[in-house]
Amino acid sequence: AVNKQRPKHSYQTPPLTELQRLLWTHKPSTGHVNEVWPNLYVGDLYTARDKEQLRRMGITHIVNAAAGRFHIDTGAKFYRDLPVDYYGIEADDDPNFDLSIYFYQAARYIRAALNSPRGRVLVHCAMGISRSATLVLAFLMICENKTLVDAIQAVCKHRGVCPNSGFLKQLQELDMRLLTIWPLHWIPSLPSKP
Repeated sequence: AVNKQRPKHSYQTPPLTELQRLLWTHKPSTGHVNEVWPNLYVGDLYTARDKEQLRRMGITHIVNAAAGRFHIDTGAKFYRDLPVDYYGIEADDDPNFDLSIYFYQAARYIRAALNSPRGRVLVHCAMGISRSATLVLAFLMICENKTLVDAIQAVCKHRGVCPNSGFLKQLQELDMRLLTIWPLHWIPSLPSKP
């Protein structure tokens, strides 16, 4: 039987200050859009509104983490002349906004999109550094079995991101929850036994 609890000596979710330091230490230059995982892109509103660029990139699915009339009001109708599937989340870039209620829905959507033929996903918000980055980090944790630290390092190799303090706290809570259910063989940071 596989023990589904991590031993006390293994990885533990770092405090917020350490996570913020990690985000600021790995700050590559950030353009309008970057591929942060195979066929998974994080971008800003300019990329989301540039239909020609989306066509050139071969984007098949769009997750708008800043949907709605008072944010980036694109929606499925905006993309009707493109072969893309649209998923909108009306999130505020506010530390008090509970983005975690969308973590699993968005992760399932991204996973299904990446598993589809030629699936290429753009996850965007206004600047591509907080809301969209938070959803991508949650996806990597939920669907790719990454710890929060591993997810941050994977994304920050390609794009400078900075989830607001509230979103970072929500990711921290997700990390702690996932740590209680991950089988040991999924955890890359455990020392191997001789």
